[in-house]
Amino acid sequence: MKILVSADMEGATGVTWPADVLPGTPQWERCRTLFTSDVNAAVLGFLDGGADEVLINEAHWTMRNLLLEQLDERAQMLTGRHKTLSMVEGVQHGDVDGIAFVGYHTGAGSEGVLAHTYLANSITGVWLNGTRASEGLLNAHVVAEYGVPVVLVTGDDLTCVDADGYAPEALKVAVKDHVSRYAAVCRTPARTAADIRSAARRATALAVRRDPVRGGPYTVELEFDAAHLAMAATVVPGTERFGERKVAYTSETMYEGIRTFKAVTTVVSAAVEEQYG
Repeated sequence: MKILVSADMEGATGVTWPADVLPGTPQWERCRTLFTSDVNAAVLGFLDGGADEVLINEAHWTMRNLLLEQLDERAQMLTGRHKTLSMVEGVQHGDVDGIAFVGYHTGAGSEGVLAHTYLANSITGVWLNGTRASEGLLNAHVVAEYGVPVVLVTGDDLTCVDADGYAPEALKVAVKDHVSRYAAVCRTPARTAADIRSAARRATALAVRRDPVRGGPYTVELEFDAAHLAMAATVVPGTERFGERKVAYTSETMYEGIRTFKAVTTVVSAAVEEQYG
């Protein structure tokens, strides 16, 4: 049994504001240990439950945040940027039985600690076939095309509610309770590590490959906080502007859909000016 862990940072234990997740800040250095603790707890739980292999895919920002030296020696970690499937890289090779979303968060325009979808502020909303979409929902549709179930989700309490919509069978662990976008009631790392490890052990029973889901076509809509960003996004072929601050595109598969999404967000991030956005 092989488990893939997609590890984001905003939903990690103790993380509540931007400096906690921005590489290079003192707070980020401190929170790297908390983030690594969450991921390692998931690794230990999956191994407790009978997994033979656990691969961790770093999915936050530079994708160089976790402390390899603190992970269980039986795990392996894929670190660094520029990967075919970004946050769920590794799922496409046909040998993954289940995936865990560790340290996830709610989507742009929603309540939740550090809520966003790919870009911290420029994107104010994302919809997939008319449903407001978090990164978790988008990635769940990608992995479904490879027959891989989401078996575990960790983050704040609202992230767990969000996951009930796209992975109802998955185990959920809330490591903190949302108060505002930049505040939460946090559990201690000792407690969250125990909770995550226990849930991961039980989640291994759900790690059974399924028939691939072919649910396309998929229409993705993005709303930005400025009109010029919508204009910039239309550089990506197939992306059409509607209204002042919205664009949309349609893909036959979520493999294509998530790659187009990445292209749009890359172009848009390059169009953001430091002071005016």
